[in-house]
Amino acid sequence: MSSEAYLNDFEAFRQLPHAITLLGMSGVGKTMLSTSLRRHADWYHYSADYRIGTRYLAEHILDNIKYKIMHMQDRFVANLLRSDSIYINHNISVDNLDPVSTFLGMYGDPAEGGLDKATFLKRQGLYRWGEQEAMKDTGHFIAKAWEIYRCKDFINDASGSLCEIVDLDDPDDPVITALRADTLILYIRAGKTDEDALKERAESDPKPLFYYPSFIEKHLAGQPADGKGVGPKDFARILFPALVQDRKPRYARMAEKYGFTIDVADLFIDPPQGQLVPDADKVLRRVFDTMRAQSADNKVAAANATHYVNACLARAQRRALDF
Repeated sequence: MSSEAYLNDFEAFRQLPHAITLLGMSGVGKTMLSTSLRRHADWYHYSADYRIGTRYLAEHILDNIKYKIMHMQDRFVANLLRSDSIYINHNISVDNLDPVSTFLGMYGDPAEGGLDKATFLKRQGLYRWGEQEAMKDTGHFIAKAWEIYRCKDFINDASGSLCEIVDLDDPDDPVITALRADTLILYIRAGKTDEDALKERAESDPKPLFYYPSFIEKHLAGQPADGKGVGPKDFARILFPALVQDRKPRYARMAEKYGFTIDVADLFIDPPQGQLVPDADKVLRRVFDTMRAQSADNKVAAANATHYVNACLARAQRRALDF
């Protein structure tokens, strides 16, 4: 069958070995969907933050923990660590990414758990590098998912900052190149109600986030270098609504040039069964319908669809050689 045939026949499309990269704001449902596909349909769940924390920031995370212990008032624990009588390790899992979040931290008064400006920006840079490398690892893990675990399908649970670690004007950007080589980039677009819910959540419980350099530098301008007097959570609360507005056009551009866009309501709502997360076949059906609709009168989208199907066919051919 030709690639166009797969885009006109859902049953044929469903049988392809799929690999989908989810793009969208933190809290929009990427991890919820990825977890459901992993638990109920045996999709391989590739978590960007898990890979960042266990591969690229692991040493930095542990060094930070050791530093904290060494500067505690408890000399007993510090001496045990210094003499190698005990060791420290993190317990990062796909379902527990707190060590990554706490390392990234928030700018603000150290007395309130914040980071001074220089430390905060250094960690922002480390996270950016780690995320870029984790995304470039995607193809390796798609192959690994099949070769070791025999997972036919793959979901890339990307960070909300994916749109900020790439050069959207450079078609040879290494992250975009790596993702497009093997995956379908699918932007989960939040509606106003969804955005309001995200903002309310960020207001009540602000989390450490990565910020685009020009965005955060503008907001840090005029703030004290040592962070004293600045409440970390208060500072983060102010940033989030502006961050949402800053990222929206970047998400849209990335999807328009290299992928597809699906609204939260169209992806998740499943009225007949009252399910929040549809099963794998329904997810693929909605992806299939989205690709067809957006490709109908858009040459770029049509090219993206063909490119993705060809990547799936090449993957299927490689796997056939394994047997």
